[in-house]
Amino acid sequence: MLLFASGLLASALQPQRRAAAFHRRDALGLGLGLAVPAVAMPALAAPAVAASTYASSTKLADGLVFPLASFGLQIYDDATAEQLTLRALEAGYRNFFASALAQNQKGFARGVRASGIARDELFICGSVVSNRALDAETAYKLTANGCAENAEAFAAGDIGTLDMIMLDYPGQDDNCIRAQWRAFEDFKEKAGAKSLAVSNFSPTQLDAILKEPGVQRRARPTVNQLPLCVGYHDPGIIAANQLRGIHVQAWSPLGNGRLTRRAADAPEAKQVCAEVGAKYGKTAYQVALRWVTQSGASFTVEAKSAKHFAENLALFDFELDAGDMAKLEAINQQPRYEKSVTGPDA
Repeated sequence: MLLFASGLLASALQPQRRAAAFHRRDALGLGLGLAVPAVAMPALAAPAVAASTYASSTKLADGLVFPLASFGLQIYDDATAEQLTLRALEAGYRNFFASALAQNQKGFARGVRASGIARDELFICGSVVSNRALDAETAYKLTANGCAENAEAFAAGDIGTLDMIMLDYPGQDDNCIRAQWRAFEDFKEKAGAKSLAVSNFSPTQLDAILKEPGVQRRARPTVNQLPLCVGYHDPGIIAANQLRGIHVQAWSPLGNGRLTRRAADAPEAKQVCAEVGAKYGKTAYQVALRWVTQSGASFTVEAKSAKHFAENLALFDFELDAGDMAKLEAINQQPRYEKSVTGPDA
Protein backbone atom coordinates (compact mmCIF):
# COMPACT_ATOMS: atom_id res chain seq x y z
CA MET A 1 0.00 0.00 0.00
CA LEU A 2 1.16 3.48 -0.77
CA LEU A 3 1.19 7.04 0.40
CA PHE A 4 -0.77 9.29 -1.92
CA ALA A 5 1.58 11.76 -3.55
CA SER A 6 -1.16 13.79 -5.16
CA GLY A 7 -4.89 14.37 -5.18
CA LEU A 8 -4.92 13.10 -8.77
CA LEU A 9 -3.77 9.65 -7.76
CA ALA A 10 -6.16 9.57 -4.84
CA SER A 11 -9.00 10.48 -7.18
CA ALA A 12 -8.02 7.76 -9.61
CA LEU A 13 -8.49 5.17 -6.91
CA GLN A 14 -12.01 6.17 -5.97
CA PRO A 15 -14.82 4.05 -7.40
CA GLN A 16 -17.37 5.95 -9.45
CA ARG A 17 -20.27 5.07 -7.17
CA ARG A 18 -19.00 4.08 -3.79
CA ALA A 19 -15.78 3.80 -1.83
CA ALA A 20 -13.82 0.57 -1.53
CA ALA A 21 -14.34 -1.53 1.56
CA PHE A 22 -11.03 -0.43 3.05
CA HIS A 23 -9.45 3.00 2.68
CA ARG A 24 -5.71 3.48 2.44
CA ARG A 25 -6.03 7.12 3.46
CA ASP A 26 -2.84 8.40 5.07
CA ALA A 27 -2.17 4.87 6.30
CA LEU A 28 -1.17 3.85 2.80
CA GLY A 29 2.42 4.17 3.94
CA LEU A 30 3.98 0.76 4.33
CA GLY A 31 6.18 1.86 7.18
CA LEU A 32 7.99 4.87 8.55
CA GLY A 33 9.02 6.56 5.32
CA LEU A 34 7.12 9.15 3.31
CA ALA A 35 6.97 9.48 -0.43
CA VAL A 36 9.94 11.57 -1.56
CA PRO A 37 11.37 12.95 -4.78
CA ALA A 38 14.54 11.46 -6.18
CA VAL A 39 17.49 11.75 -3.85
CA ALA A 40 21.19 11.09 -4.14
CA MET A 41 21.85 7.73 -2.51
CA PRO A 42 25.12 6.99 -0.72
CA ALA A 43 27.06 3.82 -1.44
CA LEU A 44 25.26 0.68 -0.38
CA ALA A 45 26.32 -0.73 2.96
CA ALA A 46 27.19 -4.38 3.51
CA PRO A 47 24.30 -6.58 4.64
CA ALA A 48 23.65 -6.62 8.39
CA VAL A 49 20.91 -9.22 8.71
CA ALA A 50 20.53 -11.15 11.94
CA ALA A 51 20.75 -14.91 11.67
CA SER A 52 17.33 -16.56 11.36
CA THR A 53 16.73 -18.79 14.35
CA TYR A 54 12.99 -18.84 13.64
CA ALA A 55 11.13 -19.27 10.35
CA SER A 56 11.48 -16.27 8.03
CA SER A 57 9.18 -17.59 5.30
CA THR A 58 5.91 -19.46 4.90
CA LYS A 59 4.50 -21.80 2.27
CA LEU A 60 1.40 -20.52 0.49
CA ALA A 61 -1.58 -22.70 -0.38
CA ASP A 62 -0.25 -23.18 -3.92
CA GLY A 63 3.14 -24.34 -2.62
CA LEU A 64 5.18 -21.19 -3.28
CA VAL A 65 7.62 -20.16 -0.55
CA PHE A 66 6.81 -16.62 0.59
CA PRO A 67 9.36 -14.59 2.63
CA LEU A 68 7.64 -12.97 5.62
CA ALA A 69 9.43 -9.62 5.19
CA SER A 70 8.71 -7.70 1.99
CA PHE A 71 9.98 -4.34 0.74
CA GLY A 72 7.14 -2.25 -0.69
CA LEU A 73 8.05 0.58 -3.03
CA GLN A 74 6.45 3.98 -2.42
CA ILE A 75 5.60 6.80 -4.81
CA TYR A 76 8.87 8.16 -6.16
CA ASP A 77 10.46 8.31 -9.59
CA ASP A 78 12.06 5.38 -11.39
CA ALA A 79 15.61 6.46 -10.54
CA THR A 80 14.86 6.50 -6.81
CA ALA A 81 13.00 3.20 -7.09
CA GLU A 82 16.04 1.63 -8.73
CA GLN A 83 18.40 2.93 -6.03
CA LEU A 84 16.20 1.83 -3.15
CA THR A 85 15.68 -1.58 -4.72
CA LEU A 86 19.44 -2.04 -4.83
CA ARG A 87 19.68 -0.96 -1.20
CA ALA A 88 16.96 -3.40 -0.17
CA LEU A 89 18.64 -6.24 -2.04
CA GLU A 90 21.95 -5.40 -0.40
CA ALA A 91 20.29 -5.49 3.03
CA GLY A 92 18.93 -8.95 2.32
CA TYR A 93 15.35 -8.45 1.10
CA ARG A 94 14.16 -11.09 -1.34
CA ASN A 95 10.40 -10.35 -1.37
CA PHE A 96 9.25 -7.21 -3.22
CA PHE A 97 5.88 -5.52 -3.70
CA ALA A 98 6.01 -3.19 -6.71
CA SER A 99 2.52 -1.74 -6.91
CA ALA A 100 1.09 -0.23 -10.06
CA LEU A 101 0.04 2.71 -7.87
CA ALA A 102 3.66 3.67 -7.27
CA GLN A 103 4.20 4.13 -11.01
CA ASN A 104 7.84 3.04 -10.76
CA GLN A 105 7.76 -0.65 -11.67
CA LYS A 106 10.27 -0.02 -14.45
CA GLY A 107 12.74 1.54 -12.02
CA PHE A 108 12.32 -1.39 -9.66
CA ALA A 109 12.87 -3.86 -12.50
CA ARG A 110 16.05 -2.07 -13.57
CA GLY A 111 17.32 -2.26 -10.00
CA VAL A 112 16.78 -6.01 -9.97
CA ARG A 113 18.67 -6.36 -13.24
CA ALA A 114 21.52 -4.14 -12.06
CA SER A 115 21.93 -6.17 -8.86
CA GLY A 116 22.97 -9.30 -10.69
CA ILE A 117 21.03 -11.42 -8.21
CA ALA A 118 19.53 -14.52 -9.78
CA ARG A 119 15.84 -14.18 -10.58
CA ASP A 120 14.97 -17.45 -8.84
CA GLU A 121 16.21 -16.01 -5.54
CA LEU A 122 13.53 -13.31 -5.59
CA PHE A 123 9.78 -13.19 -4.98
CA ILE A 124 8.32 -10.35 -7.05
CA CYS A 125 4.71 -9.17 -6.81
CA GLY A 126 3.03 -6.65 -9.10
CA SER A 127 -0.48 -5.22 -8.82
CA VAL A 128 -3.52 -4.11 -10.80
CA VAL A 129 -6.08 -1.43 -9.95
CA SER A 130 -9.44 -1.94 -11.68
CA ASN A 131 -12.02 -1.19 -9.00
CA ARG A 132 -13.63 1.77 -10.76
CA ALA A 133 -15.45 -0.36 -13.34
CA LEU A 134 -19.23 -0.24 -13.00
CA ASP A 135 -19.97 -3.48 -14.86
CA ALA A 136 -18.39 -6.89 -15.25
CA GLU A 137 -17.30 -6.43 -18.87
CA THR A 138 -15.39 -3.26 -18.04
CA ALA A 139 -13.93 -4.81 -14.89
CA TYR A 140 -12.51 -7.67 -16.96
CA LYS A 141 -11.04 -5.34 -19.58
CA LEU A 142 -9.45 -2.99 -17.04
CA THR A 143 -7.94 -5.91 -15.14
CA ALA A 144 -6.61 -7.57 -18.29
CA ASN A 145 -5.10 -4.27 -19.43
CA GLY A 146 -3.52 -3.83 -16.01
CA CYS A 147 -1.94 -7.26 -16.23
CA ALA A 148 -0.48 -6.40 -19.64
CA GLU A 149 0.88 -3.11 -18.28
CA ASN A 150 2.60 -4.99 -15.46
CA ALA A 151 4.23 -7.37 -17.93
CA GLU A 152 5.49 -4.46 -20.02
CA ALA A 153 6.86 -2.55 -17.02
CA PHE A 154 8.71 -5.48 -15.49
CA ALA A 155 10.18 -6.38 -18.88
CA ALA A 156 12.33 -3.24 -18.49
CA GLY A 157 14.46 -5.33 -16.14
CA ASP A 158 14.12 -8.57 -18.10
CA ILE A 159 11.60 -9.90 -15.57
CA GLY A 160 9.20 -12.30 -17.24
CA THR A 161 6.76 -14.39 -15.24
CA LEU A 162 5.90 -12.72 -11.93
CA ASP A 163 5.82 -14.73 -8.74
CA MET A 164 2.56 -13.01 -7.85
CA ILE A 165 0.15 -10.39 -9.10
CA MET A 166 -2.24 -8.68 -6.70
CA LEU A 167 -5.68 -7.19 -7.25
CA ASP A 168 -5.39 -3.94 -5.33
CA TYR A 169 -9.10 -3.32 -4.64
CA PRO A 170 -12.32 -5.32 -4.95
CA GLY A 171 -14.77 -4.37 -7.67
CA GLN A 172 -18.10 -2.63 -7.20
CA ASP A 173 -20.13 -5.80 -6.70
CA ASP A 174 -19.84 -9.58 -6.86
CA ASN A 175 -20.10 -9.65 -10.66
CA CYS A 176 -17.29 -7.12 -11.04
CA ILE A 177 -15.11 -8.97 -8.54
CA ARG A 178 -15.61 -12.25 -10.40
CA ALA A 179 -14.79 -10.57 -13.71
CA GLN A 180 -11.60 -9.14 -12.22
CA TRP A 181 -10.68 -12.60 -11.05
CA ARG A 182 -11.34 -14.25 -14.42
CA ALA A 183 -8.88 -11.82 -15.99
CA PHE A 184 -6.34 -12.79 -13.35
CA GLU A 185 -6.89 -16.49 -14.01
CA ASP A 186 -6.38 -15.89 -17.73
CA PHE A 187 -3.14 -14.00 -17.02
CA LYS A 188 -1.88 -16.86 -14.87
CA GLU A 189 -2.72 -19.43 -17.55
CA LYS A 190 -0.63 -17.40 -20.02
CA ALA A 191 2.34 -17.68 -17.61
CA GLY A 192 2.04 -14.06 -16.55
CA ALA A 193 2.20 -14.92 -12.85
CA LYS A 194 2.62 -18.04 -10.73
CA SER A 195 0.32 -16.98 -7.90
CA LEU A 196 -2.71 -14.69 -7.59
CA ALA A 197 -3.48 -12.39 -4.67
CA VAL A 198 -5.87 -9.68 -3.53
CA SER A 199 -5.70 -6.63 -1.32
CA ASN A 200 -8.31 -4.93 0.87
CA PHE A 201 -10.84 -7.76 0.49
CA SER A 202 -13.30 -8.51 3.29
CA PRO A 203 -14.29 -12.15 3.94
CA THR A 204 -17.54 -11.57 2.06
CA GLN A 205 -15.67 -10.21 -0.95
CA LEU A 206 -13.30 -13.19 -0.87
CA ASP A 207 -16.31 -15.47 -0.96
CA ALA A 208 -17.51 -13.78 -4.14
CA ILE A 209 -14.49 -15.44 -5.75
CA LEU A 210 -14.32 -18.65 -3.76
CA LYS A 211 -18.03 -19.50 -3.76
CA GLU A 212 -19.24 -18.42 -7.18
CA PRO A 213 -22.21 -20.70 -7.92
CA GLY A 214 -21.51 -23.38 -10.52
CA VAL A 215 -17.90 -22.33 -11.08
CA GLN A 216 -14.77 -24.40 -10.46
CA ARG A 217 -12.03 -21.85 -9.89
CA ARG A 218 -8.89 -22.23 -11.99
CA ALA A 219 -6.90 -20.45 -9.28
CA ARG A 220 -7.65 -19.24 -5.77
CA PRO A 221 -6.28 -16.20 -3.93
CA THR A 222 -3.20 -17.13 -1.93
CA VAL A 223 -2.57 -13.78 -0.20
CA ASN A 224 -4.80 -10.94 1.03
CA GLN A 225 -2.89 -7.73 1.76
CA LEU A 226 -4.67 -5.83 4.53
CA PRO A 227 -4.12 -2.87 6.90
CA LEU A 228 -2.76 -4.48 10.05
CA CYS A 229 -0.57 -3.21 12.87
CA VAL A 230 -0.16 -4.11 16.51
CA GLY A 231 -2.13 -1.12 17.77
CA TYR A 232 -4.94 -1.23 15.21
CA HIS A 233 -6.33 -4.36 13.59
CA ASP A 234 -9.46 -6.46 13.23
CA PRO A 235 -8.90 -9.21 15.83
CA GLY A 236 -10.49 -11.93 13.69
CA ILE A 237 -9.20 -11.04 10.25
CA ILE A 238 -6.16 -13.34 10.12
CA ALA A 239 -8.18 -16.36 11.22
CA ALA A 240 -10.98 -15.55 8.75
CA ASN A 241 -8.46 -15.57 5.90
CA GLN A 242 -6.71 -18.70 7.13
CA LEU A 243 -10.09 -20.44 7.15
CA ARG A 244 -10.16 -19.82 3.40
CA GLY A 245 -6.58 -20.97 2.84
CA ILE A 246 -5.38 -17.40 2.39
CA HIS A 247 -2.29 -15.83 3.97
CA VAL A 248 -2.54 -12.25 5.27
CA GLN A 249 0.20 -9.77 4.41
CA ALA A 250 0.08 -6.57 6.47
CA TRP A 251 0.35 -3.18 4.84
CA SER A 252 1.18 -0.23 7.08
CA PRO A 253 2.45 -2.67 9.73
CA LEU A 254 4.06 0.21 11.63
CA GLY A 255 1.06 2.53 11.37
CA ASN A 256 3.17 5.27 9.73
CA GLY A 257 5.46 5.16 12.76
CA ARG A 258 2.62 5.46 15.29
CA LEU A 259 2.21 1.68 15.76
CA THR A 260 -1.52 2.38 15.65
CA ARG A 261 -3.85 4.41 13.43
CA ARG A 262 -4.82 7.41 15.58
CA ALA A 263 -2.20 9.84 16.82
CA ALA A 264 -3.84 10.06 20.26
CA ASP A 265 -3.25 6.35 20.80
CA ALA A 266 0.38 6.39 19.64
CA PRO A 267 2.11 7.15 22.99
CA GLU A 268 0.65 4.05 24.65
CA ALA A 269 1.40 1.82 21.67
CA LYS A 270 5.00 3.02 21.44
CA GLN A 271 5.56 2.73 25.19
CA VAL A 272 4.26 -0.83 25.44
CA CYS A 273 6.24 -1.97 22.38
CA ALA A 274 9.39 -0.30 23.72
CA GLU A 275 8.97 -1.95 27.13
CA VAL A 276 8.58 -5.35 25.51
CA GLY A 277 11.51 -4.67 23.20
CA ALA A 278 13.84 -3.86 26.10
CA LYS A 279 13.43 -7.45 27.29
CA TYR A 280 14.77 -8.79 23.98
CA GLY A 281 17.20 -6.05 23.04
CA LYS A 282 14.93 -4.92 20.19
CA THR A 283 13.32 -1.64 19.17
CA ALA A 284 9.61 -0.91 19.50
CA TYR A 285 9.29 -1.18 15.72
CA GLN A 286 10.98 -4.57 15.61
CA VAL A 287 8.57 -5.77 18.29
CA ALA A 288 5.62 -4.49 16.23
CA LEU A 289 6.81 -6.33 13.13
CA ARG A 290 7.55 -9.51 15.11
CA TRP A 291 4.03 -9.35 16.53
CA VAL A 292 2.73 -9.42 12.95
CA THR A 293 4.69 -12.53 12.00
CA GLN A 294 3.92 -14.37 15.24
CA SER A 295 0.24 -13.59 14.75
CA GLY A 296 0.30 -15.67 11.57
CA ALA A 297 0.77 -12.91 9.01
CA SER A 298 3.65 -11.32 7.11
CA PHE A 299 4.30 -7.70 6.17
CA THR A 300 5.40 -5.33 3.45
CA VAL A 301 7.23 -2.25 4.72
CA GLU A 302 8.99 0.78 3.31
CA ALA A 303 12.42 2.13 4.26
CA LYS A 304 15.08 4.42 2.84
CA SER A 305 18.11 4.23 5.14
CA ALA A 306 20.43 1.24 5.35
CA LYS A 307 19.81 1.21 9.11
CA HIS A 308 16.05 0.82 8.75
CA PHE A 309 16.38 -1.75 5.99
CA ALA A 310 18.51 -3.90 8.28
CA GLU A 311 16.39 -3.24 11.38
CA ASN A 312 13.22 -4.38 9.64
CA LEU A 313 14.84 -7.70 8.76
CA ALA A 314 16.43 -8.42 12.17
CA LEU A 315 13.30 -10.11 13.50
CA PHE A 316 13.85 -13.82 13.24
CA ASP A 317 16.47 -14.28 15.95
CA PHE A 318 13.99 -13.84 18.81
CA GLU A 319 10.45 -14.87 19.72
CA LEU A 320 7.92 -12.98 21.81
CA ASP A 321 6.60 -15.10 24.66
CA ALA A 322 2.89 -15.67 25.28
CA GLY A 323 2.71 -13.02 27.99
CA ASP A 324 4.22 -10.37 25.75
CA MET A 325 1.94 -11.32 22.86
CA ALA A 326 -1.05 -10.86 25.18
CA LYS A 327 0.30 -7.52 26.39
CA LEU A 328 0.66 -6.35 22.80
CA GLU A 329 -2.79 -7.56 21.82
CA ALA A 330 -4.22 -5.48 24.66
CA ILE A 331 -3.16 -2.20 23.00
CA ASN A 332 -5.32 -2.86 19.92
CA GLN A 333 -7.64 0.14 19.50
CA GLN A 334 -9.72 -0.90 16.48
CA PRO A 335 -12.58 -2.41 18.55
CA ARG A 336 -13.07 1.05 20.11
CA TYR A 337 -13.68 2.71 16.76
CA GLU A 338 -14.84 0.17 14.19
CA LYS A 339 -17.11 -2.83 13.91
CA SER A 340 -15.28 -6.03 13.00
CA VAL A 341 -15.87 -7.40 9.51
CA THR A 342 -15.41 -10.91 10.90
CA GLY A 343 -18.30 -12.50 12.73
CA PRO A 344 -18.67 -15.99 14.15
CA ASP A 345 -19.35 -17.43 10.69
CA ALA A 346 -16.70 -15.46 8.82
